Amino acid sequence: MKKKTEDWKFKQVGGSHYMYMEIQPAEFINKNKLLFAEGNAIKYICRHSSKGGIEDIDKAIHYLEMVKERDYK
Repeated sequence: MKKKTEDWKFKQVGGSHYMYMEIQPAEFINKNKLLFAEGNAIKYICRHSSKGGIEDIDKAIHYLEMVKERDYK
């Protein structure tokens, strides 16, 4: 039996903090072909209220600072 190519959308390893979202961060990041730092910033912003709290906000800021340094300095 062949698995559907989108089965990954319905599986999460290590928690359920993305499963309640209409569009999971990984799907958004992949469909928009975002780079690593942008993708991680989005991931941490999306999950802060259900997983990491202020630490996730700090991580998102860290990745956005990386983007700023990489692209604008």
